[in-house]
Amino acid sequence: MFRSILDPDVRVLLPDGTSRRLIDYLLPSALMMLAALLLSISIFLPYWSFKMNAPQYPKGLRVDVFVTHLAGDVEETDALNHYLGMPPLNDGGQLERSISALAITSMGLLLVASVFVHNRWAALLSIPVVAYPLVFLADLYLILYRYGHSIDPNSALGGAIEPFTPPLFGEGKIGQFGTLAAAEPGLYLAVLASVVILIGLYFHRAAYRPIVEARRRLAAERAAA
Repeated sequence: MFRSILDPDVRVLLPDGTSRRLIDYLLPSALMMLAALLLSISIFLPYWSFKMNAPQYPKGLRVDVFVTHLAGDVEETDALNHYLGMPPLNDGGQLERSISALAITSMGLLLVASVFVHNRWAALLSIPVVAYPLVFLADLYLILYRYGHSIDPNSALGGAIEPFTPPLFGEGKIGQFGTLAAAEPGLYLAVLASVVILIGLYFHRAAYRPIVEARRRLAAERAAA
């Protein structure tokens, strides 16, 4: 049965009597389902990491940012940042972390729903997921900006540090401390999901546009008759 379904020679009859391969319609649906799976898996992986090299920590301090929580040397980093006059790490992005799992699950369901949409509305349902990685990075940048511009000048070392914005990626410097920020597997999966969606939308249009055109031709022929 499955062999017959996946056989490239299996045809689907269009309204005007022409036919196309069944695989042309299965492929975009499979790609949308794959994108939903990738997005779901990304919830359980870190999206971004931040490492600080401090003299009193020879191995450095590393914090992994998941969409739902922070992991790693959070307490140690907070203790060090306290002397620099910076707020605790968990103060940033609390709202985002509280709704992220539900939001990502909802986007995955939208992708699943798009499988059953055979017109241009499929692209509209996919827009939130395609834009998601950019939205995540933009929000992260705003959190980092607020973080670096919330220094308490009355703290032990706060008066010696100018307001700053930690880099999204690459090396940076906070006072005498070096930093290194990098994307992690969760973010890569979210970006891959966006790419898969764009490919899926291409094949979706290639598959279902002939149906729309066939209906128009049939309507025109009936009107002419």
